[in-house]
Amino acid sequence: MSLKKQIDEKLNEALKAKDKGVYPTLRLVVSAIKDAEIAGRSKGQKGMSDSDITAILKKMIKQRNESCEVYKKAGRNELLENEKKEIEVITAFLPKQLSEEETKKICQEVIKAVGASSMKDMGKVMGALKSKHADSLDFSKVSLIIKELLN
Repeated sequence: MSLKKQIDEKLNEALKAKDKGVYPTLRLVVSAIKDAEIAGRSKGQKGMSDSDITAILKKMIKQRNESCEVYKKAGRNELLENEKKEIEVITAFLPKQLSEEETKKICQEVIKAVGASSMKDMGKVMGALKSKHADSLDFSKVSLIIKELLN
């Protein structure tokens, strides 16, 4: 089943159960997907692939993480908790992220395979990682690990 159908089904279940902690977030997800579909149609795309939807979900999580930081600094705990709940709901639709140890191991392997020896080669390493592990790696952590390994 496609990711979009999974999200739609989960939204319908949440609406039927009147789960106010879930369905508003899922409505935001569905509207973001529809917005992207509409923008894609103007560029000639037919539909959204699961990887496109995953990218949208990651972007939404990144936005919420940034909001969390702002709310923490401002002492707005009720808004912070709301953002954290939204992150949980959205994360449920993403593929499982690899642990930091697994990520470091993969980074070391790619660095050896690419032959990277300095920070100048970081682009090559990131490109190789994105082509093979785009869905399973958190690239904010990856960049820190690669910088550490190349220095």
